[in-house]
Amino acid sequence: MAQEVCYLKAQLREKEKEIAALKDKLAQLEKSHTSVLELYDKVTPLSPLKAKAALSNEDIMRYSRQLLLPELGVHGQLNLSKTSVLIVGCGGLGCPLAQYLAAAGIGRLGLLDYDEVELSNLHRQVLHGEENQGQAKALSAASAVKRLNSTVECVPYHLQLSPENALQLIQQYDIVADCSDNVPTRYLVNDACVLSGKPLVSASALRMEGQLTVYNYRGGPCYRCLYPVPPPPETVTNCSDGGVFGVVPGIMGCFQALEVLKIASGQGSSCSQQLVMFDAQDARFRSIKLRPKQAGCAVCGENPSITQLVDYEAFCGAAATDKCRKLNLLSRDQRITVQDYKSILDSAEPHLLLDVRPLVEVDICHLPFSLNIPLSSLEESKSEHIRLLRERIDQLKQQMAGDCRPPVYVICKLGNDSQKAVQVVEKMSGSEVDSVTVKDICGGLMAWAKRIDPTFPQY
Repeated sequence: MAQEVCYLKAQLREKEKEIAALKDKLAQLEKSHTSVLELYDKVTPLSPLKAKAALSNEDIMRYSRQLLLPELGVHGQLNLSKTSVLIVGCGGLGCPLAQYLAAAGIGRLGLLDYDEVELSNLHRQVLHGEENQGQAKALSAASAVKRLNSTVECVPYHLQLSPENALQLIQQYDIVADCSDNVPTRYLVNDACVLSGKPLVSASALRMEGQLTVYNYRGGPCYRCLYPVPPPPETVTNCSDGGVFGVVPGIMGCFQALEVLKIASGQGSSCSQQLVMFDAQDARFRSIKLRPKQAGCAVCGENPSITQLVDYEAFCGAAATDKCRKLNLLSRDQRITVQDYKSILDSAEPHLLLDVRPLVEVDICHLPFSLNIPLSSLEESKSEHIRLLRERIDQLKQQMAGDCRPPVYVICKLGNDSQKAVQVVEKMSGSEVDSVTVKDICGGLMAWAKRIDPTFPQY
């Protein structure tokens, strides 16, 4: 028995040595890998791309299938190799775009994103993997691109594009691709491209739809020509709010790659005054002719009023982020925290919990004691839902003593729609609905999951 114990201990020591050696080797590999890709957290001047005089045998083999195309040929391939492209956003659009530009042999790729990889990204942001969670998206994308084509120069920028750095950065690239998901960044990228004289290939994707156009190209309009005034912030929906079918940004990112490659190779783009719209539900593309460049445009017109970059968050009244926005529509006494609501539950105080999310979200997760009436139904005063709300309030009044106003607490995903619902119910109180005390729950169900019940699903 003692001999067996000694033998096992000796084996254990050997295995520990092997593990230590493997850890050292892994650390060396990771060190050498990160040294190949330097992650920039500020704008750094880049050296000019070296133009190739001719294609190597390896180039001919790698790109042989596209070299056979009369539209591209050797001349077009050499044009690609000396072209630099800046991709703003390494998400659902930026990933397939970067992938196909690298595969086609573009000379330099600038990959800009301030965010880090999250689990919810992976259904559409196909350059990132599970092992990249928590890593800077720019570095994750650059690593994937280098594995695909080591001859492409990748410059990952882990920073947020701003009026202070946009011009200096964009001036270093030949073509810019806007893959962002917020309005302030779209105006910022557009204005910087106009001031720098760079073509802008822009796309967007939401739910089951996508759009693409090319701005500031061969005398065509810029983004401001078409949208001189930004939309009200409360009317803008992004993927975090409205969702997106993962393959849709994939299709639109590939479409962006197509237009970038046509411009870079010298073929030219036909989308400079066209808005291409994709309907994934019907698998249909259609094209709308856009109005031409506007003489009175504030940035590209005959007498521009914008000659330098401005504060785009102030201009748009919204943050330059694709994260869910936070509204502040109610006063403090009209809101309670999730901790407050947990105390109400623990005390068994009679109340009504009103969940105002769409049914598709309620199917994902919900608190079992809540009543679901979507915000849209409240706003439209749908009779069947108003009748249901009145019945539940009447039941609540019977449980309460005296003439107290029944308390109604409103919840949604993040605490935005619930605030709108409070305003709607307050207007109803005394007419369609008996008088109630109505408050929203700050942060909604995601705050509940983070602060009260960690087993509650997050989405």
